[in-house]
Amino acid sequence: MTSVNGNFDLDFDQNNDKDNSATKVNELDHAFKPLAAILRPQTLDQYVGQSHILAEKMPLRLAIEQGKCHSLIFWGPPGTGKTTLAEIIASHADADIERVSAVTSGIKDIRLAIDNAKQRALHQNRRTLLFVDEVHRFNKSQQDAFLPHIEDGTIIFIGATTENPAFELNQAILSRTRVYTLKKLDKVALTQVLVRALAYIKETKYSVQLSEEAQRQLIAVANGDARRILNLLENCLDISSLSNSLEKDPVEITLEHISQVAGNKLALYDKGGDAFYDMISAFHKSVRGSNPDAALYWYARILTGGGDALYVARRLLAIASEDIGNADPRAMQLAINAWDTYQRVGPSEGERAIAQACVYMALAPKSNAVYSAFNEAKALATETADLDVPAHLKNATSYITRDLGHGHEYRYAHNEENAFAAGENYFPEVIANTKFYHPSNRGLEKQLKDKLEYLNELNRQSHDQRYQ
Repeated sequence: MTSVNGNFDLDFDQNNDKDNSATKVNELDHAFKPLAAILRPQTLDQYVGQSHILAEKMPLRLAIEQGKCHSLIFWGPPGTGKTTLAEIIASHADADIERVSAVTSGIKDIRLAIDNAKQRALHQNRRTLLFVDEVHRFNKSQQDAFLPHIEDGTIIFIGATTENPAFELNQAILSRTRVYTLKKLDKVALTQVLVRALAYIKETKYSVQLSEEAQRQLIAVANGDARRILNLLENCLDISSLSNSLEKDPVEITLEHISQVAGNKLALYDKGGDAFYDMISAFHKSVRGSNPDAALYWYARILTGGGDALYVARRLLAIASEDIGNADPRAMQLAINAWDTYQRVGPSEGERAIAQACVYMALAPKSNAVYSAFNEAKALATETADLDVPAHLKNATSYITRDLGHGHEYRYAHNEENAFAAGENYFPEVIANTKFYHPSNRGLEKQLKDKLEYLNELNRQSHDQRYQ
């Protein structure tokens, strides 16, 4: 794609003749269809993006071209071509397509689609591709309804989801399908979509003038979504046609037009969805990585997307013990204080208090020594759950337990020098020398490390004296 005198200039490649012939359609048939529906790719040659799974010689492309596609799941953001690719697969497989949307359909619709597939196979000897949009919205029993028909070959099953299938789909479904991840379209792919759309508009209506800057803006606000860029383009043309006579050729799309139709960017945030967890993850990693600016940014993104500030406050409490620990015990108290402030004064001042805690904890010294030690302790506790408590650590609650040796030779720490019973063992004997906690050299934990080394030295001296 090139620009001449600031105008958008179509730069056709070797496939453009094929694309142009494909776009020669009856305008009457398309009078009420949106541009995205009219220009939906019909072939793999017209399909753009997803080269990581559809490049030449890739297994999925070969399977599609040979008409031997298997049941699968497409996982990706909106506008990345999940539905389009399913329809292309059906075409190559010479299969009829049944469509079910989890947003509007239930078990009755699933049964009807399956019955249609059975009748088609029995009376017409034709295969059926069942495309299930938003498949993650079906509950467990609804998802289970597909299983026997996937297994016996009644349908080629293709599910489309914007959410992580590992979390949202039954393992039984996942074990019978292959998951393909579709990515947001990059600038090159969106440019191809735009070129094809402008070629169609020029052929059927009028020429369009689009500066390089306007082109970049359209691609930017589309945010990797092919459907969105086509809808934006169509909306811009509607506005420009109102302000310009259609006899004026070409029709110009300006930055102002794009701004009017695009509005503010929608927050990429869906409570409980992948975007939600991705942002929380980015926030946590920013605090752990000691970057207060990034921590504030992701916190603000969560808020502007409609997220709950108290969820961030809860995550700060987790960070305080997981990533800061005893390097700065004040972090946990500050997180609690921020949470308490929010509940006492409300969102306006409360959100700021949480922001204060974000900055403090991002800049606090970091240590995961307690986190790691606790995980190791839990693992060992599970492994050695059959070990008895040593007799000297048990309470002598009666003369019977005293006769059994409970509490015998236990050394009361407060009666020892420095309130420390040097050499005393508090583990079952077979794991007596276990060490979990290894303090860092950061923050307060450096002092704890010095204290621990001092106590360990006293234990060593006691051991040496005992066995001299």
